Amino acid sequence: MAKKEFKLDFYGKKIIVEYGELAKQATSSVLVRYGDTVVLTAVVINEKANLLSDFFPLTINYQEKLYSVGKIPGGFIKREGRPTEAATLAARLIDRPMRPLFKEDFKNEVQIINTVLSVDQDCAPFLAAMLGSSIATMLSGAPFMGPIAGVKVGYVNGEYIINPSVEQLEESTLDLTVAGTKEAINMVEAGAKEVSEKVMLDGLLIGHEAVKKLCAFEEEILAASEVAPFPYEVLEIKDELRKEIAKKIKEELNTALHIKEKLTRYKTIDELEERLVEEYKEKNSELEEDQLEELITKVKLVFHELEYELFRNIVVKEKMRSDGRAMDEIRPLSASIDLLPRTHGSALFTRGETQCLSVTTLGALGEHQILDGLSLEDEKRFMLHYNFPAFCVGETGRYGAPGRREIGHGALGERALLQVMPSEEEFPYTVRVVSEILESNGSSSQASICAGCLSLMAAGVPIKAPVAGIAMGLITAGRSYTILTDIAGMEDHLGDMDFKVAGTRNGICALQMDIKIKGVTKKILKEALDQAKKARLQILDVMSEVISKPRKEVSKYAPKTKVFYISPSKIRDVIGKGGEMITKIICEASHVNDVNATGAVKVDLEDDGRVIIYHTDQEVIDTTEKMILDVTREVEVGKLYDAVVVKVEDFGCFVELWPGCEGLVHISQLAKERVNKTEDVVHVGDHILVKALGVDKKGRQNFSRKEAIIELSGDKKKK
Repeated sequence: MAKKEFKLDFYGKKIIVEYGELAKQATSSVLVRYGDTVVLTAVVINEKANLLSDFFPLTINYQEKLYSVGKIPGGFIKREGRPTEAATLAARLIDRPMRPLFKEDFKNEVQIINTVLSVDQDCAPFLAAMLGSSIATMLSGAPFMGPIAGVKVGYVNGEYIINPSVEQLEESTLDLTVAGTKEAINMVEAGAKEVSEKVMLDGLLIGHEAVKKLCAFEEEILAASEVAPFPYEVLEIKDELRKEIAKKIKEELNTALHIKEKLTRYKTIDELEERLVEEYKEKNSELEEDQLEELITKVKLVFHELEYELFRNIVVKEKMRSDGRAMDEIRPLSASIDLLPRTHGSALFTRGETQCLSVTTLGALGEHQILDGLSLEDEKRFMLHYNFPAFCVGETGRYGAPGRREIGHGALGERALLQVMPSEEEFPYTVRVVSEILESNGSSSQASICAGCLSLMAAGVPIKAPVAGIAMGLITAGRSYTILTDIAGMEDHLGDMDFKVAGTRNGICALQMDIKIKGVTKKILKEALDQAKKARLQILDVMSEVISKPRKEVSKYAPKTKVFYISPSKIRDVIGKGGEMITKIICEASHVNDVNATGAVKVDLEDDGRVIIYHTDQEVIDTTEKMILDVTREVEVGKLYDAVVVKVEDFGCFVELWPGCEGLVHISQLAKERVNKTEDVVHVGDHILVKALGVDKKGRQNFSRKEAIIELSGDKKKK
């Protein structure tokens, strides 16, 4: 195939799409150049499908190559390993708008691999990867109802900016990613500094206008390319089977869907499905094994189709929810703090059958997370980690490293709370929040935000305002639709939209939206945002009854801090040769109060001369500060000092003014009269008054006891 190239001027930057030259053995591949960002996308479709599979085997990977930003990977291995958190989140951002647009009867395995080859920080590589993924998928001929595209939207000084630069994003009160088709938005991810619902909604719509331009560009590429539809098999289900199963089970299934208690409802539905399957197995026992397996697969698919249809009818037509709530009603709320006596901050938040325990830990700035990725950011001092054990939904399961879902949920919670976190200057700590999901029946990520906020305030972190989150849902039936507040598990699983909004009383801090249908309208978005605000304020009211503002002091088990400045030129003196001085300070100060001290004192030295000391014992902090200041103090020529004799020599004695500051008193400077032997005047351990004479040619401080005596006696005569 000859190389083809397509160009687009997009908001001041050039986009170039090439295909036909690279990765030609893949089903399809494209190279996207966006500014100096270059991403290769390769799509491979397995020609054989597992028609009996109950899921669509789609994998979307986003591979960061550190050579793309001129870096060599850290660590001993010196090569890229498991995906970074940023890479995992980028892969999810591409997966979420694409997955719903593949036809439901398509079961061939699809892999979409995005490799980042070059990075221009002002041209986001994940947006180039999203564009490449959509184009390559369409060129593969897969049954994909695209194209899709995504853009970033910033908001600076009242103006919206499409795909803002790094500098513009730093000033922006909005960091919004919008993806969708030319018809509608189907994925949103946003962080915001307490913006209003109107600012967010307008940003979504402006972003969608930009998405339309990219989709039109993709359609031009498709029109200029010869693409044959990818041939694939379909599992055909006859209407007779659908009617037969509906007659057998519809009434009982409808009754089961009205059961309010989650586990009872799920158990009843599972039992109905098992009974139906067993009935068809007995009825068709004469069939070959593979034929019977195919029939049972069809029975299960029809059962779930019926479940889907009945559920939508209950919500949209009957205006009922499975647990009996009103459409805008939140499940019962409760909150508490200080469950764990030795942690720095803890909180429990429960909403219906969803429960989260969040724990806050405070550490030194030096304990920040080091990032080895493609962005300019190389560290972060606030982290929120989310854990979703199988027991929280009453199941057994795998335990190990967090999966994509856990990383994504943690990132959403982190983004929401980051907007109200104090600056490093205001609160010189590294802060880690861990959210342990203990029960789950819908929107545990938003429970993590609520519990996380409570634990931060309990830990004494001076956040700017409390943050709460709520998940909204959408159920459609034809042209009718219903928006649900605080969706439960089944409403999420069988619904059309998962719309999560977190914020303060003043505005939105984070937003995430996923759509299973082709998209949503402006009217639906506005209704969902308004309904979410009402719910958010209700949750904040409950939270404020437990703790309304951050505690003024951190826990007695958390490290206390002391911040002060020294001359940057003195930093190396504090560290000492090979770290000898700072090690001595830490060892001596940490044992000043052995009864109460807990562990070694921590000292962070910043390039600007800032010194931050951490310890649970204030006396240890004060001692450490004094020792550091002693090292950095400078001797003033002509000033009198109380000194301790530390060494006696024939030519004089060495004295110490303070730890780290020593000098020589020559034998000729020991007394007004002649001294024959140093020991005649001073001994090791004696305290003597000396006058600073300055630094000699060897760089040594020189002092005089004789001059100090003369000056002191002269003062007495004047009196």
